[in-house]
Amino acid sequence: MRIGFGVLGPVTAWDGTGGAIALKGPRHRAVLARLIVARRRVVPVSRLVEDLWADPPPGAVGAVRTFVAALRRALEPERPPRAPAGLLITEGPGYALRAEPDTVDAWRFERTVAAAATLPPRDALARLEEALGWWRGPAYAEFADAAWARAERSRLAELRLHAVERRAGARLSLGLAAEAVPDLDAHVAEHPWREDAWRLLALALYRTGRQGDALAVLRRARTLLVEQLGVDPGPGLRRLEADILAHADHLDPSAGEAGLSGQAGSVGSAGSVGTGGPAESADGAAGQVWARAAAAYDRTVASGARARLESTVGLLRGLAVTGGGGLEAARLHRVAAITAAEELGDPALTARVIGAYDVPAIWPRSDDPEQSAAVVAAAERTLTALPPGGNEGARARLLATIALESRGTPPHALRPGGTRSARGLQAARQAERIARGLDDPALLAFALNAVFMQTFHRAGLAPRRDGIGAELVTLAARHDLVTYEVLGHLIRLQARGALADFCGADRHAAAADGLAERHELPLVGVFTEWYRALRLAETGRAPAAEVEAAYRDAAARLDGAGMPGLERGLLPLALLCLRVRHGLPAPADEHLDYGPYEPWARPLVLLAQDRRDAAGTALRESPDPPPDLLFEALWCLTARAAVALGDREAIRRAHGELTPAAGELAGAGSGLFSLGPVAGYLDELATAGSAGRAGWTGP
Repeated sequence: MRIGFGVLGPVTAWDGTGGAIALKGPRHRAVLARLIVARRRVVPVSRLVEDLWADPPPGAVGAVRTFVAALRRALEPERPPRAPAGLLITEGPGYALRAEPDTVDAWRFERTVAAAATLPPRDALARLEEALGWWRGPAYAEFADAAWARAERSRLAELRLHAVERRAGARLSLGLAAEAVPDLDAHVAEHPWREDAWRLLALALYRTGRQGDALAVLRRARTLLVEQLGVDPGPGLRRLEADILAHADHLDPSAGEAGLSGQAGSVGSAGSVGTGGPAESADGAAGQVWARAAAAYDRTVASGARARLESTVGLLRGLAVTGGGGLEAARLHRVAAITAAEELGDPALTARVIGAYDVPAIWPRSDDPEQSAAVVAAAERTLTALPPGGNEGARARLLATIALESRGTPPHALRPGGTRSARGLQAARQAERIARGLDDPALLAFALNAVFMQTFHRAGLAPRRDGIGAELVTLAARHDLVTYEVLGHLIRLQARGALADFCGADRHAAAADGLAERHELPLVGVFTEWYRALRLAETGRAPAAEVEAAYRDAAARLDGAGMPGLERGLLPLALLCLRVRHGLPAPADEHLDYGPYEPWARPLVLLAQDRRDAAGTALRESPDPPPDLLFEALWCLTARAAVALGDREAIRRAHGELTPAAGELAGAGSGLFSLGPVAGYLDELATAGSAGRAGWTGP
């Protein structure tokens, strides 16, 4: 099996299929990272001990050997017992990782950047784009404070900056100046002391017809260098400024490049704010105001200003609620902004960049778990790096972010090292406590959203969530926090549905729709249309075909909404639950994609195919449902299968988990669909349990 190693971000390893290899705890990762830094050379055990502990414990040498043994098992799982290791080897006084040069992303990155220097611009651009895409965050991200990693981190960071500038140079050579501008603008904002980056940005602006902006960039570079470093610009910047003022012929692309430049200009103009661009010609005053304000910002705020990062997050926050494409784009650029902030080495700035993305969240399943994990890790690092005392608002926002991005994680889930963590719930409570002590309504709303996302650790918590929603509605209405007011109404819609108060749920659905219409929040309609399908089903008067059509229409709204964590498998699950609600067997079609809900649907599907043995096996292998809005619904599916199969252990567990929700409608707390009263499933379980064991009265 060919193993790959990643250090351009958090340290990781991949198996031959690209799957992540479990590396256990942080010290296991530290040993692996330290050996990668050594580049196939032997690292003595004594050096590993010094690098891993500031004050080594008495058993440190034995611990290192234990870490190495665990890493060998993870990296070479098929190696026979007592056979010599072929990858993480013992040699002399220590260990070496004999990884092949193309299996470590950092080593591969170095070779690719070096090779690109010998290629024609088009080929070089393709190779550099690919190589820069391998970065997942700062190099050796979790070892930022480790002395043994410092030089390698700095070297790789410098190489990455060089690659970014080489990519911009390739684009300019190909006449793609307009495409080069946005990346260069961000680049100088993050790394304002790189004169070549300023030169490339000014040249790119000049080649897109923005001579004034090009000269303004050069003036900002001069001011920054003189005022902050006390040095004058180098000859490259001075010469470029003189050439722009003189309209030097050599600044224009060649005839061959001009054709490409024309195409690039059409691409670039789509994002421009100058006269004649789409923003200027947009219908209505809003388009004109946007264009003028954006142009003024571009002229006034220096390209290298850190304020641009914070402004970017503000834009992303607004973008996330505009619709599917906006939500996806916001998620993508959010991580890039966090990474850029971390690389600047300013924890306060990073805290503001992370905490400013306070986009209300209603669905407790992440759309991108890997991205969520990266955001949580960055927030934790930033919390640790913030100086003690003060910054309470920033701390609360980081804690709220951790709680929100940890949603759907069991409150006592195992960490990679084997310890148990209730971090999400703990972070939510800390954020709420801090927020209630500060006079900041927006912060309190953010913290309440975090608390909501951590109220799924057991069944029967709809009343608690209803209280959170009520406080959010009142707080947000008083302080004109529109998106949080919508969130409060959606939370109450869900909670009142779980409590079978559909008149109340109807009022909150109408209020959410009204706010969404007035404030152009199209994603709200996705949730309220699903609720209307649920409401139609619960009247009991509509024909089954009409209810099913309503659910299919609601599912169509999810297409392109940018919420894969909600969309995948939801329609098949809803239709399955509709059948279970009415005592009908599951669809026998094996090709239905239940997505993440497959483990709880499969036993019922197999029963519908009269495959009882396979259904029993599937039931025993199904995990506990995750802590989210479908917790009770998935336990009810488990209950129905357990009763049908007479599985006493599953019956006992389902009864225990569902008992706290005895007064609720299963699944209706999602606002999407319902399996009917939980009490009915509890009765079935109690009857089945009693039949299987005399005197059984539940757990």
